[in-house]
Amino acid sequence: MMEPNRQGEVWVFAEQEDGSLHDVALELCGKARELADRLGVKTGVVLPGAGVESLPERLIAHGADNVYVIDDQRLGHYQTGPYAQVLCSLIEKHRPQIVIYGATPLGRDLAPRVASTLRAGMTADCTDLEISDVTDPKTKTDHKNLLLQIRPAFGGNIIATIVNFDQWPQMATVREGVIPLKEADASRAGQVVKEQVAIDSDSLALKLIERHIEPRKINLKGARVIVAGGGGIGSKENFQLIYELAGAIGGAVGASRAAVDGGLIGKEHQIGQTGTTVRPALYIAVGISGAIQHRAGMEESAKIIAINTDQEAPIFSVAHYGIVGDFRKVIPMMIKAIKEK
Repeated sequence: MMEPNRQGEVWVFAEQEDGSLHDVALELCGKARELADRLGVKTGVVLPGAGVESLPERLIAHGADNVYVIDDQRLGHYQTGPYAQVLCSLIEKHRPQIVIYGATPLGRDLAPRVASTLRAGMTADCTDLEISDVTDPKTKTDHKNLLLQIRPAFGGNIIATIVNFDQWPQMATVREGVIPLKEADASRAGQVVKEQVAIDSDSLALKLIERHIEPRKINLKGARVIVAGGGGIGSKENFQLIYELAGAIGGAVGASRAAVDGGLIGKEHQIGQTGTTVRPALYIAVGISGAIQHRAGMEESAKIIAINTDQEAPIFSVAHYGIVGDFRKVIPMMIKAIKEK
């Protein structure tokens, strides 16, 4: 267990694949910058991979002060063992006070391994991070500037705030899309630090023989307009109306978990606590009751229109405009009005 280092940097694990940075790495650079400014320390980004020498520039533009690059052919494809070894080695060497990862499939695999090895505390799937003074309720001890790790708990029915007094570094995985991507500042100066880590051959137990990558069919995070259907749509045939409305207004098609679990549409369309978090200019929720888990993924949309037969549906509490009615009648009327301008 590492002793708390109050002067330690705020670190981000920079997830990349084939030399392309994951959006969440850039989102987290902005959040790390905000946390580090509050603490009066620098930000650091750990960038393992092969052929990644062109990436530090973007990370610096998004808020990094130091980018720790480990460029090694053996890190060309993600494996838990060697990546965890790199992270643990650099954390022990530089002793950051905070380390954050994207809550992607890769981040969710890597972060617990690092936390377990370092015997550090970690909170998974955070939706926000803040810095605050905290009093330990047991010992009544005051702690300055701890990381508040905020996440939904009990199925989203409460929001838990978790703090880590002494099992440092303070670590968290953060959901994609919950931190707004800040504008890049090309004039920012930063330092690229080339690191060497002795990778244990035992950690390279797997050999990659063949890769199959299925391209993402939909980019919900990038959509300015989203039409989302819920369990109330009832059937795949009825979902065609959602596609037609989305097509008429140039939007992407989303869904609630109920629609996905009901087999009405694929999981890549899911919005909410266990899906994608979105902030479009316009969000049209059709046949979605509006459970807190779904609202967590879309309530920051600029304008929300809800269509539901139940006027008591919770979705109306976050909607800017509500239409109480049968979507099978309402949507054709909307499409007709749009086409007639």
